[in-house]
Amino acid sequence: MAEETFDVVVIGGGPVGENAAGRVAAAGLSVALVEHELFGGECSYWACIPSKALLRPGNLFAAAKRMPGVEAGARLDPAKVFERRDYFTGKGDDAGQVGWARGAGIEPVRGHGRLTGEREVTVDGDRVLRANHAVVVCTGSVPRTPDIPGLADVKTWGSREATSSSEVPGRLAVLGGGVVGVEMAQAWARLGSEVDLIITGARPLPKYADFVGDAVAKGLGEDGVRVHAGSGVDSVSEVDGSTVLALTGGGTRTVDRLLVATGRAPATGDLGLGSIGLEPGKALAVDDSGTATGIGGTWLYAAGDVTGRAPLTHQGKYAARIAGDVIAARAKGESPKSEPWTAYAATADHHAVPQVVFTDPEVASVGLAGAESGNHRVVDIDIAVAGSSLHADGYEGKARIVVDTDREVLVGVTFVGQDVAELLHAATIAVAGEVPLRRLWHAVPAFPTMSEVWLRLLEEYGP
Repeated sequence: MAEETFDVVVIGGGPVGENAAGRVAAAGLSVALVEHELFGGECSYWACIPSKALLRPGNLFAAAKRMPGVEAGARLDPAKVFERRDYFTGKGDDAGQVGWARGAGIEPVRGHGRLTGEREVTVDGDRVLRANHAVVVCTGSVPRTPDIPGLADVKTWGSREATSSSEVPGRLAVLGGGVVGVEMAQAWARLGSEVDLIITGARPLPKYADFVGDAVAKGLGEDGVRVHAGSGVDSVSEVDGSTVLALTGGGTRTVDRLLVATGRAPATGDLGLGSIGLEPGKALAVDDSGTATGIGGTWLYAAGDVTGRAPLTHQGKYAARIAGDVIAARAKGESPKSEPWTAYAATADHHAVPQVVFTDPEVASVGLAGAESGNHRVVDIDIAVAGSSLHADGYEGKARIVVDTDREVLVGVTFVGQDVAELLHAATIAVAGEVPLRRLWHAVPAFPTMSEVWLRLLEEYGP
């Protein structure tokens, strides 16, 4: 059995693992990056990148139809949309990512890495990688499949199939009203599918403010998506090559494809956690420095979805950079203190997590979705400013701020409307930086832009 030693071994070669490996390599440490599928990971080939490549043409098409004088045509050309998506994913060719790793001083190791002891990772059962300082787990997440009678017996789509298919199904059912569910429902409806979105709650995106789910449901309806709210699937069967869904509360739907988008779970089931006394299948708990808890010592780290903290690619990359800096500091014999808002603490995970849902209307949020205590005040307004009126005829959008009235700082901001994603980073800076409202009054928004909504929010809140 071959054995090699590195300063650091990173398991998981997606964006999070790449950031962790890149950080320690830049600090002069030797590092191996282990990946069992494609270097670049889920986000690059099956999630963030291809899904947005599918959504963007439809959003532009809809925006063009809202602007007099702009020729929008009759429909999208699916073949061209798929061609552009495939350009961004490289059709699964990760040679560029492997080349980047080697150029950054990282040793790419292809295979399935498992923990087999302290500071020890075994790849495909016959290659042992030992770490002088640290092992970093960045294995992401895997789909969570509901226990529905008959579901295991039919061919379904997961998020990977939904983002990589080059055939437009005539009839598509989407089970789940989270981010993946609403984004893919709209993308495929605009590409020509007849879509049913089946959700258990009253509206999609239940973790957001109610007005967000209502606005997205309206947008889906305008694209012909049938939203089955307060429903579910009691059973699934295959009849004459089609998939038949028995809906909760009565009725059936017969479709050509069923996309199961019911959430994800940390990918720790086959990671070898049992070898170090941790429970497989559970999130790998870490502190704000990225150091794993419950094992003793400071040799095991994790970042990204596998920790269950803030399951978003950008937050995982942020946490990976911090963990890398902590590892580098400890490798030099230093004792970095993970004080909030320092280079050694992923503090934003608790206070300022930004997210965009790339539907039409878009959703952009950071921090709290609503009031969580008596010292929180919520201000809601329509996005009705000169900038939005010029942006699209009949512009509809809403904005919310959540204010800590004791400190007079923002603790949450939400926007919903066409093209609101570009408003988000200003909100993230205000929340993360705890900018006092009295100073935000002096951040004058340019006229005529949608950023004028900041002035209207402050006016509504009061001096």
